[in-house]
Amino acid sequence: MITEDSVYQGRVRLVQPEQGFRAGTDSLLLAAALACRPGGEALEIGCGCGGALLPAAFRMPEIHLTGVEMVSATVILARRGVILNGFEGRVDVAEGEASAWVRDHENRFDLVFANPPYFEPGRISAPGEGKAEAYLESLDLTGWIKAMVFAAKPRAPVIMIHRAAELARILTGFDRQTGEVTVLPIASKPGEDARRVLVRGRKGLKRGPLRLLPTLVLHQSDGSASPALEAVRRGEAIDW
Repeated sequence: MITEDSVYQGRVRLVQPEQGFRAGTDSLLLAAALACRPGGEALEIGCGCGGALLPAAFRMPEIHLTGVEMVSATVILARRGVILNGFEGRVDVAEGEASAWVRDHENRFDLVFANPPYFEPGRISAPGEGKAEAYLESLDLTGWIKAMVFAAKPRAPVIMIHRAAELARILTGFDRQTGEVTVLPIASKPGEDARRVLVRGRKGLKRGPLRLLPTLVLHQSDGSASPALEAVRRGEAIDW
């Protein structure tokens, strides 16, 4: 079964499977973290059904976006979302495995972003139906970062959202290939440990000091959405 859902208060529509992975807050956080020069080209590796790609296209109407996804059925849903939102001609969805697809696109994009699968095979119990591709790495995290950096232009930003528990692995990959690395921790409630991180680096720049920003908190102590999360849900940018 397929459902049609909306984000940004109904201004962006997504076509998603009823069972399996569905776009959520992580996708919106990633879309909110992006910025690109007008007329530029942006790439999302592993775009799924477009949970970050389509909101990013709405937020940045003066750029061209490409999403790459390896699951054929998911590519079809993402392309339906492109049409549903009227983004034809400005948003493309390509089918392919990330490390193979980027070989023909070295140094092409002004911005590259991703929300990679969060777990290594064998590290968690088997995911539910339809979730394996979204939750289990088909390409390890280092390889994922290499593919992102390979496709980015020199000095272009490379941005990822991932589990905070994997920050060491992420920084190892970013440190080898990018500079001006910035980390934004994301916690569910005040006083809780961060469970997600947004990480940004720029291709080919000198290493330099890492910037660790104050934690972005998504919910207030009573469980209601924080002002920061409300802003993300409205389609506003994260200032970082």
